[in-house]
Amino acid sequence: MSLILFPARRWSPPSPRTAFRRLLALVCSLVLSAVAVPLLALGAAAPAAALGNGLALTPQMGFNDWNAYGCNVSESLIKSTAQAMHSNGMQAAGYTYVNIDDCWMTHSRDSSGRLVPDPSKFPDGIKGTADYVHSLGLKLGIYEDAGLQTCGGYPGSLGHESTDAQSFASWGVDYLKYDNCYAGPGCALNSCSNGSETPAQTRYTVMRDALASTGRPILFSLCNWGQDNPWSWGAGVGNSWRTTGDINASFSSMLSIFHSNVGLASYAGPGHWNDPDMLEVGNGSLTVTEARSEFSLWSEMAAPLIAGTNIASASAATLATLTNTRVIAVDQDSLGRQGTMVSSSGGLDVLAKPLAGGDVSVALFNETGSTATITTNAAAIGKSGASSYTLTDLWSGAVSATSGAISASVPAHGTVMYRVAGGTTGGGTGTATGALHAVGAGKCLDVPNSSTTAGTQPQIWDCNGQANQTWTSNSAHQLTVYSGGSQLCLDAYNNQTTAGTKVVTWPCNGGLNQQWTLNSSGAITSAQSGLCLDVTGGSTANGALAELWTCNGQPNQRWSLN
Repeated sequence: MSLILFPARRWSPPSPRTAFRRLLALVCSLVLSAVAVPLLALGAAAPAAALGNGLALTPQMGFNDWNAYGCNVSESLIKSTAQAMHSNGMQAAGYTYVNIDDCWMTHSRDSSGRLVPDPSKFPDGIKGTADYVHSLGLKLGIYEDAGLQTCGGYPGSLGHESTDAQSFASWGVDYLKYDNCYAGPGCALNSCSNGSETPAQTRYTVMRDALASTGRPILFSLCNWGQDNPWSWGAGVGNSWRTTGDINASFSSMLSIFHSNVGLASYAGPGHWNDPDMLEVGNGSLTVTEARSEFSLWSEMAAPLIAGTNIASASAATLATLTNTRVIAVDQDSLGRQGTMVSSSGGLDVLAKPLAGGDVSVALFNETGSTATITTNAAAIGKSGASSYTLTDLWSGAVSATSGAISASVPAHGTVMYRVAGGTTGGGTGTATGALHAVGAGKCLDVPNSSTTAGTQPQIWDCNGQANQTWTSNSAHQLTVYSGGSQLCLDAYNNQTTAGTKVVTWPCNGGLNQQWTLNSSGAITSAQSGLCLDVTGGSTANGALAELWTCNGQPNQRWSLN
């Protein structure tokens, strides 16, 4: 993965829509107050359990107006888009949310401190718009900001979280996209003086709690552009989090964002997703081939699929891309795994994504400017145990068979996707070394204090890349930590086989209680007892201990070694 030291909005050349947003903000915004606006809760947010609002168990799908319309949002636009989605096959394909972005409100709150929908843009208010969208069987989303102002210079929610959440609920809002501009006194559009910015996690957590207190299910989409590594804490705060700066409708932008997002697979799962920004399918300079690549890669990475084009006037090619149900099924797969990079060489990439039921989705992506053959095989994508595998081309629908080789001639900037069936998936018999990520907590399995003492019980802790967090899965089915004379194995204590058995580090001895299966579902099971490696009590806090427990498919039993 590429390192993201600052949000892309702070340093990358702005796209036309980003430049427009910045210009609009500078023209329209009021002078920031020099006095801090109090938060409902102060201080850094404590580690929290997964959000648990029951939403986004698969990545959210819908529409957002910003990419195509910028500030030119209106009730008529949202209604006509909803009607188009209802009739053109998008709703039937799974698109649910019709989302309003920035610039929907007036520049001042009312006398009670409430946000006011711009009456010239929304004559029926947000409530009337929501009622219409709901009448079509769709859901309505809205935009706000975790700072003093939105990116377009309208009132932000900092210090008004409870009031605004109650407004959204009363209007029938189903989705909140929460931006990160003007993050506190002394902050400009997206930069702050040293020490003046209230931490993003704190501000986002306040709104999380405000939304929960309304009693209305509202999907919470965090939009802080990858700042402050939201993947490491987002699962307990929101249903998705932006991992990068703004996308624009060019292949280079899409490619950069893909590379930033693809390495974050261990942090995603049901109810909490990495978000590489909205789709540009149908926009700008993207060719049909490039648009298909974006849609393929976003689906392979289990990303939210939020269309950002003119839906009512979308071309047949654009709609064919957006409504490909075979590709959508990969994105919406109930197992909830984000695809990972199997190989990448010279701009030729292979990604694999385990699917519920044992199939694997494979994406062959050609970053280069010339047609190229991309090849992998069943073993490399985690398949084994069959003399023949079935390949379904997810764009053409063609079905073929292979004894193991998976190959295609892929056009420049194109992607070929296969669904591979047959044999078995996973098993963890190869050798791999890396951090063992506790997916539900966004932390790593850690030997406390780098202890080399036999009998030490591992815990979860913030990932730091140190030797006490580096594990190897070997061909003997062991999970080892350290190397040489200090090497220890993950061990089910005293050969116990009951739920609640602690796991410890112990000298490797080949025993069955030191053998583990890394399953395609993310579960790690003990070969001796069949129990799953579990973070005690589903905790996401530093220091929570690992143990064995009855397998239940919950996030605290999902792991990723990379």
